[in-house]
Amino acid sequence: MKSVKRKIWLIAGPTASGKSALAMEMAAKHEAVIVNTDSMQVYAHLRLITARPSKEDETLVPHTLYGHIDPADAYSTAKWVSDVEAMLAGLDDKQPVIFVGGTGLYFKALLVGISDMPDIPEGVRERWRYRLLEDGAPKLHRLLRAQDPDGALLIKPNDGQRIVRAMEVFEATGKPLSYWQGNRRPVLGCNEKVEKIVVMPDRETTRARIKRRFETILNDGGVEEVQQLLQRKLSPSLPAMKAIGVSVCRALIEGEVDYAAALERGSIETAQYAKRQRTWFRNQFDENWRVLETSLPVP
Repeated sequence: MKSVKRKIWLIAGPTASGKSALAMEMAAKHEAVIVNTDSMQVYAHLRLITARPSKEDETLVPHTLYGHIDPADAYSTAKWVSDVEAMLAGLDDKQPVIFVGGTGLYFKALLVGISDMPDIPEGVRERWRYRLLEDGAPKLHRLLRAQDPDGALLIKPNDGQRIVRAMEVFEATGKPLSYWQGNRRPVLGCNEKVEKIVVMPDRETTRARIKRRFETILNDGGVEEVQQLLQRKLSPSLPAMKAIGVSVCRALIEGEVDYAAALERGSIETAQYAKRQRTWFRNQFDENWRVLETSLPVP
């Protein structure tokens, strides 16, 4: 894909860091389009659970690639890249764009690239999802070691989602996942107008925001979102079913925990996720990323 000649900002950060609010301010200032760069916020019907922008925000500033995927679908980084490329191709070359989110692999795909992965027949996908439920991740990991020993070394034995991905690719193509991962192509190319920002407020501020956010989830409709999701009886292996907050709300719905316990557990799980995001950004992002606290002026 040719390099687009427009101003582009990348705003990354852990959950509840204030990156979406920063993106809103910057989009209003620069008349930019905000592009979702979060793997959970792509799913429809889960606005509160995934902390998607409000309907009011979406009317004030153009947003795209939010809530456009049904939870029954297993969305991937490759599909997101394809959607981003189509979105960019449909914009005016001078239209400023802000990518904002907490999924490090999406940012990596923008800057470093992603492999051209083959399409997998739905029947193959379903078969390996079923095998995961029936046999468990460790057993499938042993099968993967026999087929792709080098690839298996890069996947933990309990990482069911990645194991299933490797197995379905091998069945559909006859070649290991590592073969397809050999060639990468960046989405943005060598665009000199890309500014990279990672929002990293202090941990105490983040924890307080996380607790307030989970209170909103429990009080303002997040439990109802999960209840409607559970009524569809979707496979628990689907990414949407693993969104932070789904299991806690499910436990509350089924009477396994009370409100106070749900709030505590949900806040802890979200804080743990934010810690993992911080670690990833710290280890993966280079010195070209500007570290920004939300108390600083809007760029």
